[in-house]
Amino acid sequence: MIYVSVIIPMYNAEAYIKDAIQCVLNQTYSDYEILIINDGSTDSSLKICQQFSDPRIRIITQSNRGLAGARNTGIRNARGHYLAFLDADDRWQPEKLKHHVNHLSRDSKVGISYSQSYLMDDDGNPMGMTQKPKLIGITAIDILCRNPIGNGSAPVIRREVFNEISYTSRLYGTNEDFYFDELFRQSEDIECWTRIALTTDWKFEGIGLPLTWYRINAGGLSANLDAQYGNWNHAVEKARGYAPEFIGQWINRARAYQLRYLARRAIRSRNAEIATRMIHRAIRTDFRIMLEEPRRTAITLCCSWLLSILPSTIYQRIEMLFIEIASSLSRQSSNQT
Repeated sequence: MIYVSVIIPMYNAEAYIKDAIQCVLNQTYSDYEILIINDGSTDSSLKICQQFSDPRIRIITQSNRGLAGARNTGIRNARGHYLAFLDADDRWQPEKLKHHVNHLSRDSKVGISYSQSYLMDDDGNPMGMTQKPKLIGITAIDILCRNPIGNGSAPVIRREVFNEISYTSRLYGTNEDFYFDELFRQSEDIECWTRIALTTDWKFEGIGLPLTWYRINAGGLSANLDAQYGNWNHAVEKARGYAPEFIGQWINRARAYQLRYLARRAIRSRNAEIATRMIHRAIRTDFRIMLEEPRRTAITLCCSWLLSILPSTIYQRIEMLFIEIASSLSRQSSNQT
């Protein structure tokens, strides 16, 4: 059996943390520990965690250092061969760890295993949409432009990967090993994945099953889309420092895809002004996204326009129709393969 460390960063997550812990305890693969990193919570999150008596659970409390800081604390204290990350407001399917352990065990060159993800709303209701990223043949271009991992609760990663990218800093006054860059309060994922892709030989590879439930939280960090775009640019500029030719060649394409992604997030948040501004800017930045992914780009553009001109009730009906059609086409495709 391969030992897995499940790292759950937690900050004021009283509405979600019980479900997050329980979904790990429900895993069909049982050789794991759970590290809950209480990142300075001021609500009842800690008390909820303390109600669980499973000996595999460890709770570590620290002053608030952000998501990257909580993950780093988890990595430093983890005892597992594989490190799995679960944000406190997300959930997993019961078979997730089993599939990832099998996946990583089959190929020693795969360092980062990730899955498809279902999307759910703030109340935990399915949104009828699934993140279905590219799964094989992943390059640094894919990581920078499309981030196939998709969200922070999707990957399970070999410890050796983090050992290879670690660096020592005195950010808080004493020497510590860092993996995620704690100077980022957003886009810390893409900064880390890009660094792995550009500075190591580890393979990224996905599992073609939706094993993660990713929450679209309008009140969370991801809701501040302009700030998120600024942090993404900061992450790319950091990469330019150690891979200037690569970033120089691909920056416009990557920026266009990032703007389109943020436009889609704005559509889900019903912010027509931001959605329209970002999708227009995406196309102006690099028109090739219309050629490479015409359907997704065109749908994003049309939805931003419809959201701008239609009453919300009519738009919601049209959106639900699109979701039903997309789900039907997805099921037909799955049945044919």
